[in-house]
Amino acid sequence: MPFVGRENSYMKFTISRDALLKPLNLVAGVVERRQTLPILANVLMVLEGDRLALTGTDLEVELLGRVQLPAAGDSGEVTVPARKLVDICKSLPEGSDIEFTAQDSKVTVKSGRSRFTLATLPAREFPNVEDSMGTHQFTIKQGQLKRLIDRTAFAMAQQDVRYYLNGMLWEIKGKQMRVVATDGHRLALCTLPGKVEASDDTQVILPRKGVLELARLLLEDEADIAIVIGSNHIRATTNDFTFTSKLVDGKFPDYQRVLPRAPDKIVLGSRLEMRQAFTRAAILSNEKYRGVRLKLTKNSLDIVANNPEQEEAEEAVAVDYQGDSLEVGFNVSYLLDVLGVLSGEQVKLSLSDPNSSALLEESNAGDSLYVVMPMRL
Repeated sequence: MPFVGRENSYMKFTISRDALLKPLNLVAGVVERRQTLPILANVLMVLEGDRLALTGTDLEVELLGRVQLPAAGDSGEVTVPARKLVDICKSLPEGSDIEFTAQDSKVTVKSGRSRFTLATLPAREFPNVEDSMGTHQFTIKQGQLKRLIDRTAFAMAQQDVRYYLNGMLWEIKGKQMRVVATDGHRLALCTLPGKVEASDDTQVILPRKGVLELARLLLEDEADIAIVIGSNHIRATTNDFTFTSKLVDGKFPDYQRVLPRAPDKIVLGSRLEMRQAFTRAAILSNEKYRGVRLKLTKNSLDIVANNPEQEEAEEAVAVDYQGDSLEVGFNVSYLLDVLGVLSGEQVKLSLSDPNSSALLEESNAGDSLYVVMPMRL
């Protein structure tokens, strides 16, 4: 091997275990356990004076964490196995200091009487998620973004062949930001109450993994997060992290068409009572299809579940309902998912007929809407 990049292969610094562990954990979370390229199992460490940057990527999503060191070290860059480094740091005692030395394709990690030598790969081989020009930029509070994601992420598809459903739609329309997720059976929608200062309207789809990794970074509700949306990437920056994700190239379904048109049967009930009744009924529902029958009569909601063993569960919940009687089937897991993210004492359930979707929301005007398709039972 010729001496390539030798000037950069020496690096040395000291950091406290606790200061390193939090960003390292988050960055390593992006790294896939099964990789096609060996270097994707590594985290890139770049030291410039007293600033350390850690980067992990799976080529779809990239996360860069920044750490301030107590004193400047010898600058350089190196990549080390992410999992092993996390496990070493976790197993060291709290409050301990760690001394890193990188030299000749090895990194030595020393702390107290412990010493570990890890194999490295050249930093120059570490892939960079290419940058696209940002077309839309805005800043919101981390807590606001966290709410948008927490309220909708459960409805994303997991491995649907309609790949655009394995993610979340972010829409900016007339300075209003809205996120939507659907797996074709249910839909979740949450709208940011305030305005965002974005230039013009746009719609992009974030991949499922990007959504989940971004949510893990939103640790300080009142702190800002700056979002830049490009043609095929999205970038989110906080004080400590820069997160980049590729966007899903596809057309998200027109969610407006899925929202039930003027449902006339309106049910108001206790969110907690409904959730508990559905949870109990679910025990005897068909394990595969999870169907339950809802029977609505004046001021009463009956929930009935059956399974192939001929077992049956029946629940009656007192509700506020004045309309005609109605019987309709639903997947109980979908209803429970919604009741799990809604807040407030009361939930509002709007229906029209046995073949139409149900609309669920908070009884007083909230920022979220949920649609659940009916089941034939």
